[in-house]
Amino acid sequence: MRVHLVTMPWHPLDLPSLQLGLLRRIVRRARPGDEVTEFHGSLRWAEFLLEHSGGRLRPGDCVEVGSDAIFHGLGDWVFSGVLYDDPGWGTARLRDYAADRGVFIGTALAMRPYAAPFIDACAAEVLAAEPDVVGFTSTFMQNVPSLALARELKRRRPDLAVVLGGSNCDGPMGHALHRNHPFVDHVVRGEAEYAFPALLDHLAAGTAPLDVPGLCWWDGTVSRANTETRRTVAPADIPSPDYDQWQAALDASPVQEHIHPKLVVEGARGCWWGEKHHCTFCGLNGSAMVFRAKPGERLWAEIDRLVRRHRILDVVTVDNIIDMAYFRDFLPRVTASGWDLRLHYEVKSNLTPAQLALLGASGTVHIQPGIESLGSRVLDLMDKGVTGARNVRTLRECENHALTCSWNLLYGFPGECAEDYAPVIEQLPALVHLQPPSGAHRIQLERFSPHFTDPGLGFGKRRPAAMYQHVYDLPEDELADLVYLFDTEPAGIGGAVERRLKEAVAAWRAGHAHSRLLFEEDGGELLVHDRRHGRPRATHRFDGWRAAALRHLEDGRTVPALHRLLTAGGHAVPVADLEAWVRYAFGLGLLFRDGAAYVSLPTWGEPFRLPEGAG
Repeated sequence: MRVHLVTMPWHPLDLPSLQLGLLRRIVRRARPGDEVTEFHGSLRWAEFLLEHSGGRLRPGDCVEVGSDAIFHGLGDWVFSGVLYDDPGWGTARLRDYAADRGVFIGTALAMRPYAAPFIDACAAEVLAAEPDVVGFTSTFMQNVPSLALARELKRRRPDLAVVLGGSNCDGPMGHALHRNHPFVDHVVRGEAEYAFPALLDHLAAGTAPLDVPGLCWWDGTVSRANTETRRTVAPADIPSPDYDQWQAALDASPVQEHIHPKLVVEGARGCWWGEKHHCTFCGLNGSAMVFRAKPGERLWAEIDRLVRRHRILDVVTVDNIIDMAYFRDFLPRVTASGWDLRLHYEVKSNLTPAQLALLGASGTVHIQPGIESLGSRVLDLMDKGVTGARNVRTLRECENHALTCSWNLLYGFPGECAEDYAPVIEQLPALVHLQPPSGAHRIQLERFSPHFTDPGLGFGKRRPAAMYQHVYDLPEDELADLVYLFDTEPAGIGGAVERRLKEAVAAWRAGHAHSRLLFEEDGGELLVHDRRHGRPRATHRFDGWRAAALRHLEDGRTVPALHRLLTAGGHAVPVADLEAWVRYAFGLGLLFRDGAAYVSLPTWGEPFRLPEGAG
């Protein structure tokens, strides 16, 4: 059989599709006689816009619509007019939505007239490969572009087998996608390593796929959904991706000069923290929370092969959380290689300074540590398993080891109150030298999250998020099964406290670039050079027990614990004097206070900072 694999907008332009890279290997391994080709629709879309708009719509505009506006559905809306055969479909609703929320939609409006001719061109190119099966992978805002092309392919070739899979198809979402779109023959729900080859076997034999777990298929005019399996794919059965066809498409693309390509690898699936303490707001991993990881030696071998083959040094891992064993069997291999790799990793925010140092030494330049809050009670409401003090330490250590840290400050948790945020907001100006969050964001209700599955946690009333009204022409009961994001009654803080939080984070972001708070050792003295935005320039000198206290507080401690350490170190300081000094250092903004614990804020180095958006 000829199998044609498709990824549509809005897959990131700078990344190959891991899903296509894996599926290609899976099919070749299970059915070596099949011919497998790929269509990189996101790349084609950027090319199409650049050419047909005369250069007015550029690859950066694809990022604006497809990534930056992901919670407003703009990317799906661009193609919904094609899906519903109505160029004006949903436009009035989108305009009303955007006006209510202050969302810029000019770029999406400019793109929409190009969607229909693009789908025509895609259909012609895909069918030119004479496929027997076309498999789409769909994540985030790839649903409507994929459905629009699937519909056109079936219109032109009714005998063609159309298959959808990916995270947008997990659980009830996959069945809703199937039963509402009769031009989609099959939907693979869950991991594809076992299910997709089994489906291809049935298609080749012309038999009903009754035994393929989780598969949605048509029994005449009835949409069937096979029972999903609890079996997860073993790491040994997860292949190394094949990006050769992506590389060929990129090399031939006129948009190549506009992007900085990176490789995508997968070391682990699931979340070892979520298996025991599922963060209440998180819907990631869907029905496959069980944590599994490839051995570090194998992951390094895969990266070694890909880097040598594609001559690309930026490597993005898609793991939701790093396997802690990688600090023993993977990162030391990367460090010892001597390669100038630039790794991107998601980690937990309770890593030690030594672990963060190893990440930095390995060539890891970007981490996403899931900080989410700097207040311990709010972190408890999330079931994050860390404290605000620990999160501040992580931000400080990222500065010490030149790690770019991406994080969001989340609020809106049932049970939180103004008193949980007031002390944090008051201290944010002292953190201006540390890397700020992308913003302060009210949480949304995500399918598969504990907030969603257990209404008793505080979100009893919910409905599909408002953005889907300008994306899908479906009744609300069907949307309730199809979509990932939901609107619900606001919880937690609001009003003046919410405004203060947003304003404080905005000020942090505005003042960060030129702010420094640096340690320097000068003989027996410890100097702190304060060059933070909003504060007078100053250099503070500490010696004796005061210098020792500031160093001890880098690990975060209460005053009694600090006193015990100083005493053990030969510093006979009265408790009252220590308490007075801690109040003094806190007043200078050299310490962060989280309940009874204090954390030192100065850093040991001044990493080079690119302006935001550069690189």
